Amino acid sequence: MTTMSLQSYAVWDRPTRWFHWINFVCVVALIALGTAILYGKALGVTDDGKLLLKTVHVWFGYVFALNLGWRIVWAFLGNRHARWSGMLPFLRGYGTSLAAYLRGLARGDERPYLGHNPVARLMVSLLVLFLVVQAVTGLVLAGTDIYYPPFGYWIASWVAAPGVDPSTLVPYNDTGIDAASWDAMRAFRTPFITAHYWSFYALLVLIVIHIAGVVTTELREGGGLVSAMFTGRKVFDRDPADDV
Repeated sequence: MTTMSLQSYAVWDRPTRWFHWINFVCVVALIALGTAILYGKALGVTDDGKLLLKTVHVWFGYVFALNLGWRIVWAFLGNRHARWSGMLPFLRGYGTSLAAYLRGLARGDERPYLGHNPVARLMVSLLVLFLVVQAVTGLVLAGTDIYYPPFGYWIASWVAAPGVDPSTLVPYNDTGIDAASWDAMRAFRTPFITAHYWSFYALLVLIVIHIAGVVTTELREGGGLVSAMFTGRKVFDRDPADDV
Protein backbone atom coordinates (compact mmCIF):
# COMPACT_ATOMS: atom_id res chain seq x y z
CA MET A 1 0.00 0.00 0.00
CA THR A 2 1.35 3.38 -0.98
CA THR A 3 1.06 6.24 1.54
CA MET A 4 0.73 9.69 -0.01
CA SER A 5 -0.60 13.15 0.68
CA LEU A 6 -4.36 13.59 0.70
CA GLN A 7 -5.81 13.24 -2.77
CA SER A 8 -9.39 13.84 -3.88
CA TYR A 9 -11.06 11.53 -6.38
CA ALA A 10 -14.29 11.96 -8.34
CA VAL A 11 -16.33 8.82 -7.61
CA TRP A 12 -20.14 9.08 -7.57
CA ASP A 13 -21.71 10.89 -10.50
CA ARG A 14 -24.69 13.17 -9.99
CA PRO A 15 -27.44 10.74 -11.14
CA THR A 16 -26.10 8.11 -8.74
CA ARG A 17 -26.18 10.57 -5.85
CA TRP A 18 -29.70 11.72 -6.70
CA PHE A 19 -30.85 8.11 -6.87
CA HIS A 20 -29.35 7.35 -3.48
CA TRP A 21 -31.07 10.18 -1.61
CA ILE A 22 -34.41 9.86 -3.41
CA ASN A 23 -34.31 6.15 -2.63
CA PHE A 24 -33.44 6.93 1.00
CA VAL A 25 -36.45 9.25 1.42
CA CYS A 26 -38.81 6.83 -0.33
CA VAL A 27 -37.65 3.80 1.64
CA VAL A 28 -37.99 5.60 4.98
CA ALA A 29 -41.49 6.81 4.04
CA LEU A 30 -42.54 3.40 2.71
CA ILE A 31 -41.29 1.64 5.84
CA ALA A 32 -43.21 4.05 8.08
CA LEU A 33 -46.40 3.80 6.02
CA GLY A 34 -46.07 0.05 5.54
CA THR A 35 -45.65 -0.47 9.28
CA ALA A 36 -48.76 1.61 9.98
CA ILE A 37 -50.71 -0.43 7.39
CA LEU A 38 -49.40 -3.76 8.68
CA TYR A 39 -50.30 -2.97 12.29
CA GLY A 40 -53.33 -0.85 11.46
CA LYS A 41 -55.74 -2.90 13.56
CA ALA A 42 -53.53 -2.67 16.66
CA LEU A 43 -53.12 1.07 16.04
CA GLY A 44 -56.87 1.55 15.70
CA VAL A 45 -56.72 2.65 12.06
CA THR A 46 -60.17 2.74 10.42
CA ASP A 47 -60.90 1.47 6.90
CA ASP A 48 -60.85 5.06 5.63
CA GLY A 49 -57.56 5.66 7.39
CA LYS A 50 -56.09 2.46 5.96
CA LEU A 51 -57.22 3.47 2.48
CA LEU A 52 -55.50 6.84 2.90
CA LEU A 53 -52.32 5.15 4.16
CA LYS A 54 -52.33 2.74 1.21
CA THR A 55 -52.92 5.56 -1.26
CA VAL A 56 -49.98 7.60 0.08
CA HIS A 57 -47.91 4.41 0.25
CA VAL A 58 -48.63 3.71 -3.43
CA TRP A 59 -47.66 7.22 -4.53
CA PHE A 60 -44.36 6.96 -2.69
CA GLY A 61 -44.05 3.53 -4.28
CA TYR A 62 -44.38 5.03 -7.76
CA VAL A 63 -41.52 7.45 -7.08
CA PHE A 64 -39.50 4.61 -5.57
CA ALA A 65 -40.11 2.29 -8.55
CA LEU A 66 -39.36 4.97 -11.15
CA ASN A 67 -36.19 5.98 -9.32
CA LEU A 68 -35.10 2.34 -9.07
CA GLY A 69 -35.87 1.76 -12.74
CA TRP A 70 -33.76 4.79 -13.66
CA ARG A 71 -30.88 3.49 -11.52
CA ILE A 72 -31.00 0.14 -13.31
CA VAL A 73 -30.77 1.95 -16.65
CA TRP A 74 -27.99 4.23 -15.37
CA ALA A 75 -25.99 1.13 -14.44
CA PHE A 76 -25.45 0.74 -18.20
CA LEU A 77 -24.68 4.41 -18.83
CA GLY A 78 -22.98 5.92 -15.78
CA ASN A 79 -19.32 6.20 -14.86
CA ARG A 80 -17.32 3.09 -14.01
CA HIS A 81 -18.31 3.18 -10.33
CA ALA A 82 -22.02 3.45 -11.17
CA ARG A 83 -22.06 0.62 -13.73
CA TRP A 84 -22.93 -3.01 -13.12
CA SER A 85 -19.24 -3.85 -13.53
CA GLY A 86 -18.54 -1.72 -10.45
CA MET A 87 -21.44 -3.11 -8.42
CA LEU A 88 -21.98 -6.81 -9.02
CA PRO A 89 -19.85 -9.54 -7.41
CA PHE A 90 -20.09 -12.06 -10.25
CA LEU A 91 -17.46 -10.78 -12.65
CA ARG A 92 -14.00 -12.13 -13.47
CA GLY A 93 -11.44 -11.51 -10.77
CA TYR A 94 -14.01 -10.88 -8.03
CA GLY A 95 -12.99 -13.92 -5.96
CA THR A 96 -9.36 -12.81 -5.97
CA SER A 97 -10.30 -9.27 -4.96
CA LEU A 98 -12.56 -10.53 -2.16
CA ALA A 99 -9.87 -12.83 -0.79
CA ALA A 100 -7.29 -10.03 -0.83
CA TYR A 101 -9.71 -7.63 0.87
CA LEU A 102 -10.58 -10.15 3.59
CA ARG A 103 -6.89 -10.85 4.22
CA GLY A 104 -6.38 -7.11 4.61
CA LEU A 105 -9.28 -6.93 7.05
CA ALA A 106 -7.76 -9.72 9.13
CA ARG A 107 -4.41 -7.89 9.23
CA GLY A 108 -6.00 -4.50 9.79
CA ASP A 109 -4.45 -2.94 6.69
CA GLU A 110 -7.11 -3.38 4.02
CA ARG A 111 -6.80 -1.11 1.01
CA PRO A 112 -9.57 1.45 0.50
CA TYR A 113 -11.73 1.44 -2.60
CA LEU A 114 -13.00 4.36 -4.64
CA GLY A 115 -16.16 2.48 -5.53
CA HIS A 116 -17.74 -0.45 -3.72
CA ASN A 117 -15.27 -2.73 -1.99
CA PRO A 118 -15.71 -6.50 -2.57
CA VAL A 119 -17.84 -7.01 0.55
CA ALA A 120 -19.99 -3.98 -0.25
CA ARG A 121 -20.70 -5.43 -3.70
CA LEU A 122 -22.42 -8.37 -2.04
CA MET A 123 -24.54 -5.99 0.04
CA VAL A 124 -25.42 -3.79 -2.94
CA SER A 125 -26.50 -6.84 -4.95
CA LEU A 126 -28.78 -8.04 -2.15
CA LEU A 127 -30.23 -4.55 -1.66
CA VAL A 128 -30.97 -4.17 -5.38
CA LEU A 129 -32.56 -7.64 -5.48
CA PHE A 130 -34.91 -6.96 -2.59
CA LEU A 131 -35.68 -3.42 -3.77
CA VAL A 132 -36.75 -4.87 -7.14
CA VAL A 133 -38.89 -7.49 -5.38
CA GLN A 134 -40.55 -4.74 -3.34
CA ALA A 135 -41.18 -2.59 -6.41
CA VAL A 136 -42.65 -5.37 -8.55
CA THR A 137 -44.83 -6.90 -5.85
CA GLY A 138 -45.88 -3.45 -4.67
CA LEU A 139 -47.12 -2.48 -8.14
CA VAL A 140 -49.20 -5.67 -8.29
CA LEU A 141 -50.61 -5.05 -4.82
CA ALA A 142 -51.49 -1.46 -5.72
CA GLY A 143 -53.87 -3.00 -8.24
CA THR A 144 -55.31 -5.68 -5.98
CA ASP A 145 -55.80 -3.37 -2.99
CA ILE A 146 -56.94 -0.04 -4.41
CA TYR A 147 -57.20 -0.64 -8.20
CA TYR A 148 -54.26 1.64 -8.98
CA PRO A 149 -52.09 1.42 -12.15
CA PRO A 150 -50.43 -0.34 -13.79
CA PHE A 151 -52.58 -3.41 -13.02
CA GLY A 152 -55.57 -1.82 -11.30
CA TYR A 153 -57.98 -1.73 -14.24
CA TRP A 154 -57.19 -5.34 -15.12
CA ILE A 155 -57.82 -6.40 -11.49
CA ALA A 156 -61.04 -4.37 -11.36
CA SER A 157 -62.22 -5.95 -14.61
CA TRP A 158 -61.49 -9.37 -13.15
CA VAL A 159 -63.53 -8.91 -9.95
CA ALA A 160 -66.38 -6.76 -11.33
CA ALA A 161 -69.76 -8.48 -11.50
CA PRO A 162 -71.24 -9.00 -15.00
CA GLY A 163 -72.49 -5.72 -16.40
CA VAL A 164 -70.61 -3.58 -13.86
CA ASP A 165 -68.20 -0.94 -15.14
CA PRO A 166 -64.81 -1.76 -13.51
CA SER A 167 -64.02 1.94 -13.18
CA THR A 168 -66.93 2.32 -10.74
CA LEU A 169 -65.52 -0.10 -8.18
CA VAL A 170 -64.45 1.46 -4.90
CA PRO A 171 -61.74 0.00 -2.64
CA TYR A 172 -63.03 -1.49 0.62
CA ASN A 173 -66.55 -1.62 -0.82
CA ASP A 174 -68.00 -4.89 -2.16
CA THR A 175 -70.69 -3.18 -4.24
CA GLY A 176 -70.46 -4.48 -7.82
CA ILE A 177 -68.03 -7.26 -6.86
CA ASP A 178 -68.44 -10.83 -8.08
CA ALA A 179 -67.74 -13.00 -5.01
CA ALA A 180 -66.17 -15.94 -6.85
CA SER A 181 -63.91 -13.67 -8.91
CA TRP A 182 -62.94 -11.77 -5.78
CA ASP A 183 -61.88 -15.00 -4.05
CA ALA A 184 -59.86 -16.02 -7.12
CA MET A 185 -58.16 -12.62 -7.20
CA ARG A 186 -57.28 -12.85 -3.52
CA ALA A 187 -55.74 -16.28 -4.11
CA PHE A 188 -53.71 -14.78 -6.99
CA ARG A 189 -52.63 -11.96 -4.68
CA THR A 190 -51.36 -14.25 -1.91
CA PRO A 191 -47.82 -15.00 -3.21
CA PHE A 192 -47.28 -11.32 -4.01
CA ILE A 193 -48.29 -10.16 -0.53
CA THR A 194 -46.14 -12.92 1.00
CA ALA A 195 -43.09 -11.86 -1.04
CA HIS A 196 -43.74 -8.18 -0.24
CA TYR A 197 -44.10 -8.96 3.46
CA TRP A 198 -40.93 -11.03 3.85
CA SER A 199 -38.78 -8.87 1.58
CA PHE A 200 -39.85 -5.91 3.73
CA TYR A 201 -38.29 -7.56 6.78
CA ALA A 202 -35.27 -8.70 4.77
CA LEU A 203 -34.70 -5.10 3.69
CA LEU A 204 -34.90 -3.89 7.28
CA VAL A 205 -32.13 -6.31 8.24
CA LEU A 206 -30.03 -5.41 5.19
CA ILE A 207 -30.43 -1.69 5.83
CA VAL A 208 -29.15 -2.10 9.40
CA ILE A 209 -26.17 -4.13 8.11
CA HIS A 210 -25.59 -1.55 5.36
CA ILE A 211 -25.48 1.34 7.82
CA ALA A 212 -23.19 -0.61 10.14
CA GLY A 213 -20.93 -1.42 7.19
CA VAL A 214 -20.76 2.22 6.10
CA VAL A 215 -19.84 3.37 9.60
CA THR A 216 -17.25 0.61 10.03
CA THR A 217 -15.67 1.27 6.63
CA GLU A 218 -15.55 5.00 7.28
CA LEU A 219 -13.80 4.44 10.61
CA ARG A 220 -11.33 1.86 9.27
CA GLU A 221 -10.58 3.21 5.81
CA GLY A 222 -11.64 6.86 5.83
CA GLY A 223 -12.25 8.56 2.51
CA GLY A 224 -15.43 10.43 3.40
CA LEU A 225 -17.82 7.62 2.50
CA VAL A 226 -20.91 9.48 3.66
CA SER A 227 -19.94 12.93 2.42
CA ALA A 228 -19.10 11.42 -0.99
CA MET A 229 -22.82 10.80 -1.51
CA PHE A 230 -23.27 14.58 -1.32
CA THR A 231 -20.12 15.81 -3.04
CA GLY A 232 -19.35 12.87 -5.31
CA ARG A 233 -15.73 12.83 -4.15
CA LYS A 234 -13.64 10.70 -1.78
CA VAL A 235 -10.35 11.75 -0.19
CA PHE A 236 -7.58 9.25 0.64
CA ASP A 237 -4.02 9.35 1.87
CA ARG A 238 -3.39 5.88 0.45
CA ASP A 239 -3.50 4.42 -3.01
CA PRO A 240 -7.02 2.97 -3.57
CA ALA A 241 -7.17 -0.62 -4.75
CA ASP A 242 -9.36 0.25 -7.74
CA ASP A 243 -7.54 3.39 -8.86
CA VAL A 244 -6.99 2.41 -12.50
